[in-house]
Amino acid sequence: MSTYDKQREFEFTWDDFNFLRKLSSEYSGILVPDEKFDMFYSRLSKRIRVLGLSDFKSYSNFLKNNHDAEFTEFINAITTNLTSFFREKHHFEFLKDKLIPELIKKNQSTKVIKAWSAGCSTGEEPYSIVMTLLENLPSNWEVKLLATDLDTKVLETAANGIYSRETVTNISEARLKRWFHNGKGAQINKVKVKAELQACIRFRQLNLMQEWPMQQPFDFIFCRNVFIYFDRETKCTIAQRYSSLLPMDAYLFIGHSETIQHGNTDFELIGHTIYKKVSKRV
Repeated sequence: MSTYDKQREFEFTWDDFNFLRKLSSEYSGILVPDEKFDMFYSRLSKRIRVLGLSDFKSYSNFLKNNHDAEFTEFINAITTNLTSFFREKHHFEFLKDKLIPELIKKNQSTKVIKAWSAGCSTGEEPYSIVMTLLENLPSNWEVKLLATDLDTKVLETAANGIYSRETVTNISEARLKRWFHNGKGAQINKVKVKAELQACIRFRQLNLMQEWPMQQPFDFIFCRNVFIYFDRETKCTIAQRYSSLLPMDAYLFIGHSETIQHGNTDFELIGHTIYKKVSKRV
């Protein structure tokens, strides 16, 4: 199929789209439906302008011939990152009311909590997790949070910890005062998370479809609005890999529109998009 809209700035055919989405899916495991055609055009047109190319066929050839130099830019461009502080509030209420008391008893000897925010985007989720933990743990406890994403640009934003004031409108004044610095001068409309929060988090680039370097177990894992992009088989595979990094009775938090099947994984649904590891498949 090779028809295209002649009103577009760059020629973009279905052959171009099929090549690019196949490349994306093979790398990330993310399914790209037909309705993402316009999104691919919009996001990747910016790369075509930057590179001074004439159309999407030229860009596809450029990707083939300059894979190492351009592939990260390609993935960053088409990755969707939608997040906010304390998004899906019930997860943080569960963390505060149920999980933290459990972990205080369970980890009393080490006084350390280790967690993973997979698909952390621009950092609002991991900072929200750490705020909740530090606000509800004894002061002599330590928090270690791994935050990963496929997109290197959003990870840079997350590590910097600088956000517009509009981003934090749902955060109470008391919490803002405790955990954020107010911007001054040219940064007057921005806030920056305090070093105490940043010290608890390691931001790293990670492709969930490739090898994971982590070996030691986590106390819980947030993987929200990531499963939605995968087919059923890939969801089960990823869930089982999460299971290998969680002790029995640990929790996995997923997105509001996502599900994983208990029969094919070690997890059982125990609350709205909250799963508990209840078995170990042989």
